[in-house]
Formats: sequence, structure tokens, C-alpha cells
Amino acid sequence: PFLWRETADKEEVGYTVWAPFSQDTDYFKPSEKPYMFNFRVANLVEMLAALREEGVTVVGEMAEEPNGKFAWIMDPEGNKIELWEPVPSAEDPYLPK
Repeated sequence: PFLWRETADKEEVGYTVWAPFSQDTDYFKPSEKPYMFNFRVANLVEMLAALREEGVTVVGEMAEEPNGKFAWIMDPEGNKIELWEPVPSAEDPYLPK
């Protein structure tokens, strides 16, 4: 991952991951695209409620992982988008300590 510091809190570490998938992956379905974007959000539960209210298609159920909460939506162009509410960096098991 590419590590960086939060602007508002220099002690908080964030990271960006670029991860290629195998050509035959089904992780991006129901999108027909061979890629997916991932956006960090502050409150995933509230974000999903607001998106549903606007008629956005939510794919599957929210997942809670050691590094945060994840959910997936479809944009109007058929792209699958992953939304991620990360845990504080001190609690993230994937960051170097």
C-alpha cells in the first residue's frame, strides 16, 4: 500500500492500494467492467441510507472486516464502486506498527 497522513490529523495514517485481479475474477460483478473504484467514507451506515433513499443500487450486504466496513454500489454507468469506512489506523491490522 501507499501510506499517507490525514490532513486534519497528522497522527492518522491512511493508505491507497492498487490491486490487480485475475482476468477471470467475478469480484466486480454485476458490473461488466474489468475494474472497480474504492472510496473512503466517514459513516458507511448513513451513506448507504442516503444512497438507497436516492435510488442507488446497493450490491449485497455491508461487510465488517478487521480494517473497516465495506459496501458496494452501482453507478449509472454500470461501474461497481466499493465504499470503505476504515477503522482508526492504530487499530488497522494491515498497517505496519
